[in-house]
Amino acid sequence: MKSAPVGALALSVKCNNYHWPIRMVKGLEPLQLAVLVSGRGSNLKAILDAVTGGALDVSVVGVFSDRQEPPAFQWARQQGIPVNSIIPEQNESRVDYDLRLAREIRTVCPEIVALAGFMRVLTPAFLDLFSGRVVNIHPALLPAFRGLDAQARAVAAGVRFSGCTVHFVDSGTDTGPIILQSVVPVDQHDDEDTLATRILAKEHKTYPAALQLLAEGRLQIREQRVLIDWSGRRPRLPRDSVLEWQEIKDSNQDIQNRGGSHSEQ
Repeated sequence: MKSAPVGALALSVKCNNYHWPIRMVKGLEPLQLAVLVSGRGSNLKAILDAVTGGALDVSVVGVFSDRQEPPAFQWARQQGIPVNSIIPEQNESRVDYDLRLAREIRTVCPEIVALAGFMRVLTPAFLDLFSGRVVNIHPALLPAFRGLDAQARAVAAGVRFSGCTVHFVDSGTDTGPIILQSVVPVDQHDDEDTLATRILAKEHKTYPAALQLLAEGRLQIREQRVLIDWSGRRPRLPRDSVLEWQEIKDSNQDIQNRGGSHSEQ
């Protein structure tokens, strides 16, 4: 099957009166990103911090939520980013809600839609309108522990390693093509909360790195695999999200700092 480029200048769809390019090469402007949230928004904050720190070539053009006033909105407002609550209506079907949400998102013409703690499963009605342009981060090493309560299930299963995964979103539950992953060792004394805290720290490095690779047009989807073109890549200055991810993605320093060891697990 022929590769499907993520970011092809040759392919575009209309967004209002604009053509919306999907990147295959680095653009002249920052990647236009819409973020969907439901809660505290720590991954949104990590993305915004990476942008302001010069590590991520992204412009967050809007933050959307299915909640009236989620804590995540504070991070957007601090930087003057528009926020919009799209509240599900009584007796509204999932498809009708998703179409309404999509209409609002398209008003800001994003190239990529990033889910950052958005607690709804999107229907094909939404995904078809943003085909190949929706990404998510999940607190497990997919394909293991898809769905809710991934950290608790990892502890209960007695796995030695867990972590986080950035992936494209398809119509399944956490089944889309994997972009990047980071590993977190599971200590024998971990519970759901301690493991979740350490995974979250790596999420905050992994998500910006994946978005930076998207911004540089380095990703291609081939069947169910994401291919990354590393050729000629130079780190951004003064900071580089991808380099920061590479430094922590396989590190077990977090568990060593807590006095654990692999022999105990």
